[in-house]
Amino acid sequence: MGNIFAVTNQKGGVGKTTTTVNLAASLADSGKKVLMIDLDPQGNATTGCGIDKDAIEVSSYEVIMAEAKASDAIIRPEGLGFDVMPTNTDLTAAEVQLLDIKLREHRLRLALESSKEKYDFILIDCPPSLSMLTVNALVASKGVLIPIQCEYYALEGLTSLLRTIERVKQRANPALEVTGMVRTMFDARNNLANQVSRQLISHFQNKVFHSIIPRNVRLAEAPSHGLPVLNYDRTSRGSIAYMALASELMRRDKKATSAS
Repeated sequence: MGNIFAVTNQKGGVGKTTTTVNLAASLADSGKKVLMIDLDPQGNATTGCGIDKDAIEVSSYEVIMAEAKASDAIIRPEGLGFDVMPTNTDLTAAEVQLLDIKLREHRLRLALESSKEKYDFILIDCPPSLSMLTVNALVASKGVLIPIQCEYYALEGLTSLLRTIERVKQRANPALEVTGMVRTMFDARNNLANQVSRQLISHFQNKVFHSIIPRNVRLAEAPSHGLPVLNYDRTSRGSIAYMALASELMRRDKKATSAS
């Protein structure tokens, strides 16, 4: 069964999409069957996989609005080892349209029922807001991955997100858990970054992944080439960091599955 993870943080610019794309590529490189779902109307994960947003015939918008099956929207980008459910700005309309629809929080979960068995991991790139799209991702998921940039306001935004996750857990998805927090764009020479990192570990302990994603030029360049960093420069520090994160996620997931 596909283990579904929402990759989310209501704060923008923390490496959410970068983490979704590169973690998908790294899991696939480790031999796992992976689906990446772009649920952010900006469509950056879509373009980061080399897909032309303007040429998409069926997107996550049609899927979440029940106008198409998930399988109709899923494609395999050339040269990549994982599947993608792409999106474009059409998804913006779903934010409003979902408000008047029955079972609006469950649309993505229901849409994925027929496809999730084909995958080991399904990663959902969420918009940088606690919107109905994000709620759909949380209701569909078993785990939440939270990318965090170690800066001054990191913990402040985290509190609100954790509150939302708890509400979704209580009302719609009792199985939902925070799988882990990923420190991104990390600069070990920055005293504030190190201080915030220590605070995260102090507050959340083993919920913080050991793997740290560094600031890395090759990692920043890769999306402009429509590639995960693994395909762009496999030996870069960014690529190695995401491979380590994928290994850690697989270990955690195996442990959680065994425990249950």
